[in-house]
Amino acid sequence: MRWLRQRAWSPYVAGALIGVLSWFSFATADEPLGVSTAIVQTVAFAERMIVPAHVQQNQYFAKIPQVVNWGWVLVVGLMLGAFVSSRLSGEEGGEKVPLVWRERFGNGVKKRYFGALLGGLLTIFGAKMAGGCTSGHGISGSLQLAVSGWTFFLSLFVSGVVTALVLYGKGDRDV
Repeated sequence: MRWLRQRAWSPYVAGALIGVLSWFSFATADEPLGVSTAIVQTVAFAERMIVPAHVQQNQYFAKIPQVVNWGWVLVVGLMLGAFVSSRLSGEEGGEKVPLVWRERFGNGVKKRYFGALLGGLLTIFGAKMAGGCTSGHGISGSLQLAVSGWTFFLSLFVSGVVTALVLYGKGDRDV
């Protein structure tokens, strides 16, 4: 059980485990891995408590079953797993402002959190526009050899490199 306390796992082992989890999700729930729909379901749950008429009239919410299902439980499991992993590995809290961010944008925690929030919102917006997220298109789609999955992965890496170059420049550091 010592491997559970490691600060970082081998990407090969983690990738293989994600592959096994994907097989498991298809075998047990007949569902691909994906989390963006669960995020929207959570928004619908919350809105239903505050403005139920909006949820009933929203065409997008009408397409999404508002039930606790495999994807929603997966998101809860991801959060719990991250929490347990941080406790076991001793990585509680972590850096609030990583060095590479600090060198480019300064030491401001608020600016860092705003950047993370904005990035997260843009990511979920893009995922819903694309009809799937990193796990939905990238993992499940590519495992099924779907053109959309492989197109997504290519786009992800290209846009990631371009974004990193724009935000951080080439620099002399090894990142």
